[in-house]
Amino acid sequence: MKAFSLEGHAALVTGSSQGIGAAIAQVLEDCGAAVVRHGLQDMPGSVGYIRSDLSDASSPASLIDSAFSLQPALDTLICNAGSFFDTPFLEMTATEWEKTISLNLRATFFLAQAFAKKRIALGGGGSIVIVSSTNGFQAEADSVAYDTSKGGLVMMIRSLAVSLAPHGIRVNGIAPGLIRTPLTGTWMESRADDLLKHYEKKILLGKVGQPSDCAGAVAFLCSPAASYITGEIITIDGGLTTTQIGKL
Repeated sequence: MKAFSLEGHAALVTGSSQGIGAAIAQVLEDCGAAVVRHGLQDMPGSVGYIRSDLSDASSPASLIDSAFSLQPALDTLICNAGSFFDTPFLEMTATEWEKTISLNLRATFFLAQAFAKKRIALGGGGSIVIVSSTNGFQAEADSVAYDTSKGGLVMMIRSLAVSLAPHGIRVNGIAPGLIRTPLTGTWMESRADDLLKHYEKKILLGKVGQPSDCAGAVAFLCSPAASYITGEIITIDGGLTTTQIGKL
C-alpha cells in the first residue's frame, strides 16, 4: 500500500551500525526511504554513514548538519542511539550519571531541536521517532540512571509533539522490551539457564524479541499511514508489561 511507502522520504537513524538501529535503517530503506546511518565506530567505505560520538555536547547539531548535507530534503529523524552504563545506586558517581544522561537524554533533545530548526527553515513538516524503553515506565534493579533517562524520553516525546505540532512535525516513540542485541546478548548468554528462562515465562509470546520486531512499528510511524498520529508511544515487548505474573 502506498500509505505505508516511504518513497520520496529521507531519514537519519542514529545508532544504526548494529542492533535495533541497524534493523530500523534497513526497513526504512526497504520501504523506499533514503537512509543516512550513524554510529560510534568507523565503517570504511560505507556510503551515507556518519561517525559521531553523541555524548559530546556539540555532536548532535553537527550530525544534523552532516546528514542534511548528504540528504538536503531530510524529513525523518530516528533517535535511537543510547546505552546502559549503570552501577548500583549507592555506588554511582556523578561522572557515571552524566555519561548516561548526556547520551540517552541530552543528545536526543538537541538532535530533535537541530532537526526541527532545519525543517522549519524548509517550511515545516517531517517526523521524529524516539526510541525509549519499557524501562521508561517500569523500574529495574541497579538501573536508576538508565530508567531515569528512558522515563525522560517518554515525556520528551509528548512534550516535543506539543511544541512541534504547529510546524507540522510529528513526534512519536517506541518502547522496546527485552530485545536480543549486542548490548543485551552478553548477559543473556551467561544467564540462559535462569534469568533468561524467567523472562521467557514473563513474556506472553514466550520469547525474547529481535531488532527486526521494532523496525516495522518505526516504519509505520514515519509513513503517511500514521499522518494523524503524534505524541504516541508503541510498546514492543511481546506482552512483557501486560501481565503481573506471567506463566508459572
